[in-house]
Amino acid sequence: CAASRQAACAAGCIPVPWLCDGEQQCPDGTDEQCGQDGECCAVSSVCGTKKVQCPGTHHCIPHWELCDRHQDCEDGWDEEGCPQQPCLPGQWQCRNRVCIMAEWKCNGIDDCGDSSDEDVCAPCPPGMVRCDEGKCILESLMCNDEDDCLDGTDEPSTCEQLTVHPAARVTGQPRNYLSACSCQVCSARVDIRSGDLYWLAPAHPLTPSVLSCPRTHVSCRDGTECVAQEYMCDGEKDCADGSDEDGCAQLCNTPGQPTPCQSHEYPCGLGACLNASLVCDGRQDCVDGSDEAGNCSVPCQRSCAHLCYPSPQGPRCWCSPGYRLAKDGLSCTDIDECMEWGEGACSQTCLNAAGSYSCDCLPGYLLEPDGHLCKLTGPEPVLLVAVQSEVLSYGLRSGSEEVLLATDKDRVIFSLDYDLVERKVFWMDLATESIRWHDLNWGKKGTLVKGVRSDCIAVDWLGRNLYWTDGAAGQVLATRLGAAWQGIPEYTVVVDGDLDQPHSLVLQPLAGLLYWSEVGSHPRLMESTMDGSRRHVLLAQGLGWPTALTLDLPTQRIFWLDEKLGGVGSARLDGTSVKILKLGWVQSPFAAAVCEGQLYWSEKKTWSVQQVDKASGKNRTVLLKRHGQPHGLQVPSRGVPNPAVPALLGTNGCAKSNGGCAQLCLPNP
Repeated sequence: CAASRQAACAAGCIPVPWLCDGEQQCPDGTDEQCGQDGECCAVSSVCGTKKVQCPGTHHCIPHWELCDRHQDCEDGWDEEGCPQQPCLPGQWQCRNRVCIMAEWKCNGIDDCGDSSDEDVCAPCPPGMVRCDEGKCILESLMCNDEDDCLDGTDEPSTCEQLTVHPAARVTGQPRNYLSACSCQVCSARVDIRSGDLYWLAPAHPLTPSVLSCPRTHVSCRDGTECVAQEYMCDGEKDCADGSDEDGCAQLCNTPGQPTPCQSHEYPCGLGACLNASLVCDGRQDCVDGSDEAGNCSVPCQRSCAHLCYPSPQGPRCWCSPGYRLAKDGLSCTDIDECMEWGEGACSQTCLNAAGSYSCDCLPGYLLEPDGHLCKLTGPEPVLLVAVQSEVLSYGLRSGSEEVLLATDKDRVIFSLDYDLVERKVFWMDLATESIRWHDLNWGKKGTLVKGVRSDCIAVDWLGRNLYWTDGAAGQVLATRLGAAWQGIPEYTVVVDGDLDQPHSLVLQPLAGLLYWSEVGSHPRLMESTMDGSRRHVLLAQGLGWPTALTLDLPTQRIFWLDEKLGGVGSARLDGTSVKILKLGWVQSPFAAAVCEGQLYWSEKKTWSVQQVDKASGKNRTVLLKRHGQPHGLQVPSRGVPNPAVPALLGTNGCAKSNGGCAQLCLPNP
């Protein structure tokens, strides 16, 4: 047997991770026998570089998890004998208590292993202080009797040494306190549209507060808030005073493009749009007065299709809302809002009409009173989230939480997916290199396949298969959902060849299609049929590391989160209509899901699950934040098509009688 990867068994050789995993593979059971000390048989280390092995197990942990104040080995070995003394002179202590040379801090290299030596490099903005863990918080959150820093450094013992200020509660000063506002009130505000936090930084104790905006944002004219640059001139007023939409006509009115003002509006000289009924009425409505004087006295005698109004430039024709003035300056043509506004018009189906449009929803959805958004009918939709060794069910409307399954603490639930038909959760167990399942109806559990490593798994609940990516081997593989582990791997390679580190994977069972991302030297999004044929590039431009994919079938779009570029992208399923939103809070995404109008994803760096508006990237909300690492997540769809109705089965040829196959059936629509 290969000493580093296999162990001897009476029937031959088995992979090392199968030893002591609770399932007997050797006929004589020697793979599960324990030694005299009551511990499972000792084996040589299977951990790679920068990892250590928990004694008596095959569980590997990164070296930086040693002495990190969190028990990662089941018996707590990783926290035994940890030094309690500070680092030696000339050294710097990382967040995980590892000591490194002081000059290694901020050298662009993760010397600590938890990136804490690089996280602290950028200074906190004025009015904020840095936690020992690396993040910045408002000064006003110091000593408020709540742990706003995960490590509690915002509530040090010096909080008892308070000084009193007549206008504000001034806190004590721990060792990392930045005294930016020592004599005056520091306040902050949250932009509820984007979810960003902004601060008011006084320039001088005797002068009023001035808003300090990040370089990726701009200040509103009234100086009370900041908005992201992407939200300027996006057709929606994000500033309370609307200044983010002022002057947009001049910015966008390029040759060959129609004016941003509608046909029933008059463009003021500074770019604002004014209702035509207010032009030449004797009152100055445009800031620059361009709506009055001139040829306002010339009567309307033109043959306009709709209406005529006077203007400083002479009589003009104008059209009712929903129409656009034609090139002849007289007639009006209908505006197709569905084509021009895209997702901004309706969340699902858009129906154009003369001078107007209406929205409709797919079966199973109900149109909200706003006439634009579609909501699921029936029970509350839930989000399944893998957090360390547990799978949580999170109610997307009530915010309720429930633990659906919990595994051994030394096993991390990595990627997961859900079988709609049998209500089973399938998940990747990296510790034992196996894909396991848990029946939510009966509580049963088992192993589907062993000897695999994957960043992402996906269930074809209609064709009854499970797919996964193998980034190291450059493959997409599949096995039957009903397969029972018999000691011999039963799976097939679906896609092979020139795959460059395949990572995330999503399926469209009704159409018999699969999509995956590649994060190698030439990142791209790919599509093929579920049998691996008709493979083609969906998108290969504007990508960094598309590490999280998800499908939004009601709108026929694919979404991805880009770890390298820090943003959210989407495109139609034919690769057209690409839309990129650069969002600073997308740092290290792992998995993503879409439900109704929201995009959800798990963040590895901040140990959180977050959501944003899928169309605009606004209204960011942190749904979950745990001390455990979140990985896979999924929004189970409701309503399984009846196999007796062929029209509902789409083009998945394996949906009925396994396609006539004796074993594995792969759809080829």
